[in-house]
Amino acid sequence: MAQASSAAALAAQAKLVVALQEGSRFPHPAGAVVHIETHISHVLLAGDYAYKFKKPVDLGFLDFTTLAARRFYCEEELRLNRRLAPKLYLELVAIGGSCAAPVLGAAVGVIEYAVKMRRFPQEALFDRLASRSELECRHIDDLAGVIAGFHGAAARAAAADAYGSAAAVAQPMRQNFSQIKPLLASASERGMLAAIENWSLRRHADLVPMFEMRRAQGFVRECHGDLHLGNVAWVDGAALPFDCIEFNAELRWIDVMSEVAFLLMDLSMRGRDDLANRFLDGYLERSGDYAGLALLDDYLVYRAMVRAKIAAIRAAQPAAGEEGRRLAQADCAAHLALALRFTEPRRQALVIMHGLSGSGKSWVAQRLVAETGMMRLRSDVERKRLQGLAAKAKSGSGVFAGLYREEATRATYAELARLARLVLAAGWPLVIDAAFLQRWQREIFRTLAAELALPFLIVSCRADTALLRERVRQRSATGRDASEADETVLERQLTSAEPLESEGQVLCLDTAEAACGDAPALVLAALQSERPSGTSFGT
Repeated sequence: MAQASSAAALAAQAKLVVALQEGSRFPHPAGAVVHIETHISHVLLAGDYAYKFKKPVDLGFLDFTTLAARRFYCEEELRLNRRLAPKLYLELVAIGGSCAAPVLGAAVGVIEYAVKMRRFPQEALFDRLASRSELECRHIDDLAGVIAGFHGAAARAAAADAYGSAAAVAQPMRQNFSQIKPLLASASERGMLAAIENWSLRRHADLVPMFEMRRAQGFVRECHGDLHLGNVAWVDGAALPFDCIEFNAELRWIDVMSEVAFLLMDLSMRGRDDLANRFLDGYLERSGDYAGLALLDDYLVYRAMVRAKIAAIRAAQPAAGEEGRRLAQADCAAHLALALRFTEPRRQALVIMHGLSGSGKSWVAQRLVAETGMMRLRSDVERKRLQGLAAKAKSGSGVFAGLYREEATRATYAELARLARLVLAAGWPLVIDAAFLQRWQREIFRTLAAELALPFLIVSCRADTALLRERVRQRSATGRDASEADETVLERQLTSAEPLESEGQVLCLDTAEAACGDAPALVLAALQSERPSGTSFGT
């Protein structure tokens, strides 16, 4: 079979797939076997398992024409996916016998190979959850942690590799434009394409040093490669990414921000900017890769353009039919519009939170992230990161001791200022979630905002002392937050906090009141008052 012509090999494999739809051929209860076909594979759903076969095809970007190649890429699929889903990807299955009478688990006379996987309900896929409006913050938070941890452990490209270089990034980006251009019929779409292309070429030229620096610093890693909502499932109460790209190394050896951009683009395309913002916030909090924001817009545009190109190609195929062509053209136009939106500059501002422990600072800051697209820096997280601790690790430090001694606090605020410069230089609005109870702490960021000519706002969260104590007790009891502040810390804050006096614009929020739910709108309105007439802030 390895030497057969492509047409003969495809016909032989199709015969094999038909024979395997007889449930009795499997060494386990199979029930009614379901066959799913894609342009590069056959999948058979048999009982509690799924068997995936690679088609003997050469599509340019992949070549599965020989049996040896199909075995190799099956093994690669197992290796790569076991990094994220070891309980899902089980084993390589050799198939012997003949195409008409196949035998699974053959030791000799192998005619085909398949990847055996644990089957899960298709309704658990994140794209299905999203279509039913059932994709929730808990799903996104878990996925952010999974991907940040995965990227942290992933293999890094060697210095001699070309993966992730400025030239390697430019080649597929330029190819998207050249391939989609002749497929667009409307003048408006051609106009959008030209604007996106001009922006992409200018941005890439400006960011060549950044691409090279990221590669040198080890941010080009062996990633998933195809991280969209259709390749993530909620299984056993956890987010489970699967179906990594095994057939093309260039598509998975990428900057981690390119991978993040794919998921963000997919969420935005589905009208869930709030979940995209939440994922990005969670990922950055865990990874600390705020420098990568400088490239994120470029990768967002690139990912949207890949989808636009695929839709345009689908629309141009005769087999699409009139309805299929109409849907594909609409999909292409929607992704072009999304890519164009990603090219628009954000309205920048620097917001700092202020308040005692339990005052609701983090709750308000997270609302700002989800609803306005602001980036967020948290003092509780960065303080621990400086000491090599995870965000939710307990340091055992006393009041104003250990991690909370004066020297450590000054180092924490200096680090927040350093990261703030990175985020703001990358063009993003920013909220800093910290207590800011001392005047010197607030002055650092008021001065930074003035230096960068950005609107500056202090959002002061307040609540009755009894409520503060109750919130701190509840938070300490759960142990699920990065903050280690307890009632002892709160009592010290009550006596040592320096009042806000003539330090710029301040928005006071009583977090015990229902009106606090409008915090994002109130913040945007306050920032708007800092701007010249005719401009606005927001995403």
